[in-house]
Amino acid sequence: MTAPADVNHTFSDSELVELCAFGSIESYRQGDLILAEGTMAPDCIVTLSGHTDIFATTDEGPIRVGWMERGQFAGDLSVLTGQRHLSRIEMGADGEILRIAYPEFQRLIAGNSHYSDIFVRVLSARREFSKTRGFAVTIVIGAAMDRSVYALRDLLQKHGVAHRWFDPDEGPVAAHLLAERGIDETQLPVVILGAADVLIQPTPEQLAASLGLDLLPDGATADVVVVGSGPGGLAAAVYAASEGLDVIAIDALAPGGQAGTSSKIENYLGFPTGISGNELARRATVQAQKFGARLVAPVRAAAIERDGDAYCLTLADGRKLRSRAAVIASGAQYQRLPIEGIEAYEGRGIYYGATPMEAQLCGNAEVTVVGSGNSAGQGAIYLASVAKKVHVIFRRRSLRETMSEYLVKRLEEHPNIEIVPTTDVIALHGEDRLAGLTYRCRETGDEGHCDCGFLFLFLGASPNTGWLPKEMVCDDRGFVKTGADIAPIELVRAGWSLDRMPARYETSWPRIYAVGDVRKGSVKRVASSVGEGSVVVSDIHAALAEIVPAAV
Repeated sequence: MTAPADVNHTFSDSELVELCAFGSIESYRQGDLILAEGTMAPDCIVTLSGHTDIFATTDEGPIRVGWMERGQFAGDLSVLTGQRHLSRIEMGADGEILRIAYPEFQRLIAGNSHYSDIFVRVLSARREFSKTRGFAVTIVIGAAMDRSVYALRDLLQKHGVAHRWFDPDEGPVAAHLLAERGIDETQLPVVILGAADVLIQPTPEQLAASLGLDLLPDGATADVVVVGSGPGGLAAAVYAASEGLDVIAIDALAPGGQAGTSSKIENYLGFPTGISGNELARRATVQAQKFGARLVAPVRAAAIERDGDAYCLTLADGRKLRSRAAVIASGAQYQRLPIEGIEAYEGRGIYYGATPMEAQLCGNAEVTVVGSGNSAGQGAIYLASVAKKVHVIFRRRSLRETMSEYLVKRLEEHPNIEIVPTTDVIALHGEDRLAGLTYRCRETGDEGHCDCGFLFLFLGASPNTGWLPKEMVCDDRGFVKTGADIAPIELVRAGWSLDRMPARYETSWPRIYAVGDVRKGSVKRVASSVGEGSVVVSDIHAALAEIVPAAV
């Protein structure tokens, strides 16, 4: 496959002179190692003379994946994010390179828009190209219906890490890779990271740590901590960091939130042909990191408490973060069907998002989508492109009560989609995986059975607020109250001590804000969440001016 032109750039002689102010010039002989595979927070390597070779260990074995000549730079997004560098850089011919250390590269990106645009464009294009070129450095081996395999692949996919997946029951490649490394099938699932590291039955958290997705030290401080990296949280991180605030943003899984599971968002301003939720999240993540925000996942918030004029956020693993302000953007999660034992089928036929990964599993099969919101409609249309039949089941009389008209029309006109209103799924069947389901019409009581092995749930969402202190005012459904929605007596009970009333997105605790789906009264749309996340930053600036700057 020929690489597209935007995966490379050649700096002019005058640009190289400017770049040299940020790094050091080093001489190497042919074959010398410049940057080792597996390096965290890798340096940016710019070739000045001779050429540099890039090698990667893939399922096809060690191969040279590229080379850089004078004025060209190596690496992918790990150079920007500080994550694990999964290739090896050697000197291909005697010459010199410019080494820009990771901290200096961050300073360059944050302070120079000309070079920032070039590096971000090229590094992002390389990451995208690596996902389509037919091989990948990260390899997952495990059975299709193993929920731990699904969890690992879901993490990689949501973080935009190119990987290949091999099922031992589907061809000889998995057996060959396992035999090369002396691994038995009883040890699956396995994740292979390049030439050296093999992770045996890793948890998503262990895989994230090995990839450098979570480099946050205990005791880290920031002006603002953003809890949740859906559209609202990402917008808050981008705008806060771009306006000079020190930002840490965390997420329990990966950037994107519920929107990240949408196969195609077509009514978001500026994208007339649509964009997947995952792609939108990846672009926003790079944008936030470009401005210096630290994005960390998967980490889960466990508690938040007052700490003088600041706040202390405790993570589920015990680490503590301290900040002068916080943005709660923890969103909401799709509800389960009220069926006993449903947990046994999750990741084994039941899914809460329709992305290319799920579509890969259910090609040419019958699938059922439960839900009547936009996410359900987007998922059904996407799955219909690969599935033999898609049944859309929902309890209302009409999709038009809750779904955008353009989606309803597409569902009605699609030959592979059957719309089933006023109906509930009442039972699930199967032993080690989902094999079928029983449904009942609400109006007639008639029941039916479908031999469907794939069920996608897009039901009403519950707010992720169980970790918040009981003093923080929420409504009876658990959504966080902000601004004028908080009654004066509720403020008194929460211990509000300021002379002013809470700002529009401020909670009953000063300088803690709630945006997006977690907030009472929010509009469950990507655009509104982005708007709230961006607007709240002006309120944060005003509130921080009220306290002593050295509170952290």
